[in-house]
Amino acid sequence: VAMCVNDIVVQGAEPLFFLDYFATGKLDPEQGASIVGGIAEGCRQAGCALIGGETAEMPGMYHDKDYDLAGFAVGAAERGQLLPTDDIVEGDVLLGLSSSGLHSNGFSLVRRIVAASGLAWSDPAPFNEELSLAEALLEPTRIYVKSILKAIRNTHGIKALAHITGGGFPENIPRVLPKDFSAELDLEAIDVPPVFSWLAKTGGVAPEEMMRTFNCGIGMILAVASGQAAQVAAVLQEAGETVTPIGRIVPRRDAGVIYRGSIGL
Repeated sequence: VAMCVNDIVVQGAEPLFFLDYFATGKLDPEQGASIVGGIAEGCRQAGCALIGGETAEMPGMYHDKDYDLAGFAVGAAERGQLLPTDDIVEGDVLLGLSSSGLHSNGFSLVRRIVAASGLAWSDPAPFNEELSLAEALLEPTRIYVKSILKAIRNTHGIKALAHITGGGFPENIPRVLPKDFSAELDLEAIDVPPVFSWLAKTGGVAPEEMMRTFNCGIGMILAVASGQAAQVAAVLQEAGETVTPIGRIVPRRDAGVIYRGSIGL
């Protein structure tokens, strides 16, 4: 749900409804109810409706408690209010919204690192001993819909939004910028959560690869008119977001994202 609705809101659109597809070898009512309950909670957080879905039993395809889960969302926006806008200029400010954790990205690498660590999924997480390793790594993705829609409607200062998913900073930010501009990021401004530091250290993952695979603590980035950055940040903070100025728009250079300083892994 979070991946779908966060991708919708970056267009300046409001998610309207979500549908799911759940396939398994033999339906376990308790398992199915838990999954649909999680989907419903995501929809509540996003302010969209869960209007239906498909459940399929396919014993020839799935074994034991294996299951396949997919879904999609539909949103709407006024045509003239779609993002990104066409007035992005040099000096526009980049604001980062804190993530809740890994946000469903990079788990092939995560599984390899956990295997190499020798830890069991049920062991206390080395970076948060109040949770098991599995619970800490599977922290649900933060849903930014309500706070961002409030900021869009109350300030009219947001020019572009980048949802930091697979591909991290270097692939997701340039996608929403005109070809004549780059994003200059101040890496030292980012407060990196301990889970990413643990993954980098345990897996021997270089900082550049961490920023290409994971969100490193920033789940959403906003390009905002410099004169309205404080107002936009205030609205987002009032809505419960942790907001950090992390960079600015500069004339295009060799790369779509330019790093300043080093990230605190």
